[in-house]
Amino acid sequence: MSDLPGILIVDDEIRSLEALRRILGEDFDVRVASDVKAATSILESEWIQVILCDQRMPGASGIEFLKHVRTHWPDIVRMIISGYSDAHDIINGINEAGIYQYITKPWHPDNLILTLKNAANLYSLQRENELLAVEMRMAPSTASKMVSDRRAALKRDYDFDDGIIRSASSPMNTVCDALKQVAPFDIPVVLIGASGTGKELATRALHYGSLRWNKPFVVENCGALPDQLLESELFGHKRGAFTGAVEDHVGLFERANGGTVFLDEIGEVSSAFQVKLLRVLQEGEIRPVGSGKTRKVDVRVVAATNRDLEQEVRQGRFRADLFYRLAGTVIRLPMLRDRLMDLEILSTAILDSAQRKLGKTVPGISAEALACFTNYSWPGNVRELQNEIQHMLVMGKEGQELGADLISRHILMASPRQEPAPDEDFADLAGTLRDRVNEMELRIIRETLIRHRWNKSKTAEELGLSRVGLRGKLERFGLENVKPLPARRAAGSAR
Repeated sequence: MSDLPGILIVDDEIRSLEALRRILGEDFDVRVASDVKAATSILESEWIQVILCDQRMPGASGIEFLKHVRTHWPDIVRMIISGYSDAHDIINGINEAGIYQYITKPWHPDNLILTLKNAANLYSLQRENELLAVEMRMAPSTASKMVSDRRAALKRDYDFDDGIIRSASSPMNTVCDALKQVAPFDIPVVLIGASGTGKELATRALHYGSLRWNKPFVVENCGALPDQLLESELFGHKRGAFTGAVEDHVGLFERANGGTVFLDEIGEVSSAFQVKLLRVLQEGEIRPVGSGKTRKVDVRVVAATNRDLEQEVRQGRFRADLFYRLAGTVIRLPMLRDRLMDLEILSTAILDSAQRKLGKTVPGISAEALACFTNYSWPGNVRELQNEIQHMLVMGKEGQELGADLISRHILMASPRQEPAPDEDFADLAGTLRDRVNEMELRIIRETLIRHRWNKSKTAEELGLSRVGLRGKLERFGLENVKPLPARRAAGSAR
């Protein structure tokens, strides 16, 4: 049996199945089925944790199939993937089939993988909670201590000094100082930073550093749902409030009572929903959809966005009164390209975590690879760095240091001091045509040399050059005496 999470993909389009199998096969134990009958057969014989099902298929719809799964295999995390984003279908799916997430096409591979990993983690947590519930019935005092110990461990994991990895000279020190200063005071916070800069990690540090640390912490991505569904998710709804509302639903604000609510991508919510959210923050009470009664809630709200909300307010796209309700204080998180001094220590910590997760051991990351990392602008920030190191670990050999030859080509071809560029590898080039061609040639030769571990014969063969021709180019670009940096263990001291 594979140690990877078991994923079942159900789709009547064979090309779609093959594309998903190819993309997800590295991270999951993938099973595929083109119809409900085949999918049911797999569920009866295989250990499946997550189902990713197309909505519109011949015969039974995705929601109808997942309702059947909910009845017979309730622990499996159920997800819909569809090119249609009808709100009615989404609401029906959530209420009738207990769907964890509704993914719309076209999907982004990295986002899909992250969502499925979260779903697999949810499955594991459900199993742990079931075991914990049994323990609580059999030995209440022991179970109570286990819960307390887990909470204390979480508090340690998200400590400002140990949970947020950085070097002694990192700009993240200023961020952590601000978080530590604000955490004990019960005021709302807005975190501004690009995707992958660690806004949720910072929010968890705020929560576990506050007086609410032993109360619930809940997360909602506000940019992923239409208004009606977002209102239902946050504030709850009564049975019959709208089509598909077959039972009462408790919203996240009520579930988090006494704790912290993290509203990610707050800059994406509509003007109409901003008004509803403002009222909740002003009055400290919610009214579930379809209910005539309000309920008091006591939560701390932390909002995050990759937009400049102050600029959004000036341009009339975000309500000023809501901004000032949310922004008890504003903390900005730096891009990874602005904290390159943290790359070595971050890479070491990420590699250690990836080795534990994948069960594969290597001595470390080579100095040459780390030097290549510093030439790249990391537009995806820490999340992109995590993906790259995990890719290197998977592609590398057990027990051997991860070298620069394992790095993705677009990173190897990055120019030193490169400014953030679009997807094209050479979009940052400037100067005359001759200057740009020379720079392109330099990067291509350097990348090929690194990939072939500085073997000039293999490099010349791949580039279609003679040994003499390659030597001439190396002399012209000052690469003739360049050697790989000596291998060493990637190390550093975290704060």
